[in-house]
Amino acid sequence: MVGAGPAGLAGAVAASGLGLSVTLLDGADRPGGQFHRHPDPALGAARPEALHHDWDVFTSLRRRLASGTVHSLTGHHVWTVVRDGDLWAVHAVTGADGDGDRPVCVRARAVLFATGAHERHLPFPGWTLPGVVAAGGAQAMLKSGLVLPGRRVVVAGSGPLLLAVASALAAAGARVPAVVEASAYGAYARAPRALLAAPHKLVEGAAHGAALLRHRVPLRTRSAVTRAHGTDRVEAVTVSRLDRDWRPVPGTGRRVACDALAVGHGLVPQVELALGLGCATRRTPDGTNALVLDGLQTTSVPGVFAAGETGGVGGAQLAYAEGELAGIAAAAHLLGRSALLRTARVRELRRRRDRLRAFADAMARAHAPGPGWTRWLDDGTDVCRCEEVTAGRVREAVADHGARDARTVKLLTRAGMGWCQGRVCGTAVACLAAAAPGPRQPPSQERRPLAAPVPLGVLAALDTEEPGTRDLAPPPATADRPADATATASTTKTADDTATATQPAIATEPDDGTETGDGTTTPEHPTTPTVTTTNAQAGSPPDEK
Repeated sequence: MVGAGPAGLAGAVAASGLGLSVTLLDGADRPGGQFHRHPDPALGAARPEALHHDWDVFTSLRRRLASGTVHSLTGHHVWTVVRDGDLWAVHAVTGADGDGDRPVCVRARAVLFATGAHERHLPFPGWTLPGVVAAGGAQAMLKSGLVLPGRRVVVAGSGPLLLAVASALAAAGARVPAVVEASAYGAYARAPRALLAAPHKLVEGAAHGAALLRHRVPLRTRSAVTRAHGTDRVEAVTVSRLDRDWRPVPGTGRRVACDALAVGHGLVPQVELALGLGCATRRTPDGTNALVLDGLQTTSVPGVFAAGETGGVGGAQLAYAEGELAGIAAAAHLLGRSALLRTARVRELRRRRDRLRAFADAMARAHAPGPGWTRWLDDGTDVCRCEEVTAGRVREAVADHGARDARTVKLLTRAGMGWCQGRVCGTAVACLAAAAPGPRQPPSQERRPLAAPVPLGVLAALDTEEPGTRDLAPPPATADRPADATATASTTKTADDTATATQPAIATEPDDGTETGDGTTTPEHPTTPTVTTTNAQAGSPPDEK
């Protein structure tokens, strides 16, 4: 399993409970993903659940994870997954920033991607000032650090995350002068069936709205922050009315004082690892790329499953349902037990998934960015912060040098070649390139050979694959080890040549070993099928270079 957020946890618990040997990888030091961030124990938070939804579901899964047989590898940043014969090889680096000295390779018969999403950013003049943070970043500061980005915080952008962030900040003591939403909530009325099929979403939205009323936070729809002002840090923002295409209406700008701005325009599925395997994608209603999945969460590549935001942003409850369904589907696939897919539980999960996915599509349509937002960019606004590429340089590449897509702009200006590898600037560059006259080019896929920063020493060591190699397929039965016995613990070899015990593999039925090209034996039909879930930490930037 790649990713220990809601989808990865649900998938790991479900697959393990059906007899699979499961390894769960995540870049963070504790499970929960971006949604269930934990305060550091040293902070002594008395009630961390006060900042979370569905905390009881998370704690239940965490207990089952700890009491089961899932081998959890936290602090492991997965940077690529490749086919290795009949297995998948999942490569990861360790350490808080992937700078540890223990590269790891986990091999398994199936992979489940639960890699989550990252925020979509639409730049504006002044967005590089200190005090301007992502909306999800402000929420993360509050959940994990119990700190506020400022005392007077404007929350702006588009999407339901804004309401959650604003209500949490206000409850924590911040003054929120306004929530600035670029879309209009009336767009939800165009999908009445999706709303009626997800009544808990309406209840959740009403709760956030009540919290804003209680704290006297005004909500401004069809509006956007079009400029941030300040010298050493943000001191005020200009809020402008927008037309239906998100173009600023002249003469409507109003200055709002603040010492922090939390801004975000939705989420983008994190699918780089799956794209590297050739998994097919679809265009979502809000213009992002998500994986194409069938009714059982299977991608277009056999043996590769996905759940949660990778199939389209839909929230934690959808991720829990899809994760459990994917775990069951992986077990049925590897164990050859199709009856697992005909249970009442699977039928209920599929119904729940379909209802929540319909709501997610309606939400994406309601908050899809309009094409006119680029009108609030002046030529001096940095679009690519890493490489300091301005909107003017991007427009020059389009108008004077014939760039028609983000990749060509990247080659001409270096926009997207920095540390974030286009995660922050990619949407803006693509939108500016789409403004070129003539036929529009489809947005380029987020194909990157490396999904996380990787030291050159790790790449150089791939030929030997000695450090940290783990093979999850159990060894074949021998006269000294009956097939129904517990196999000896496999080991993970570290850089200092010491060996540490890892999760034992359990053999449940006899198998015949087949010899591989390197002289080792692997089971032709492994007795304990394995599913590997890996999740690169959402927000850890990939490095194509």
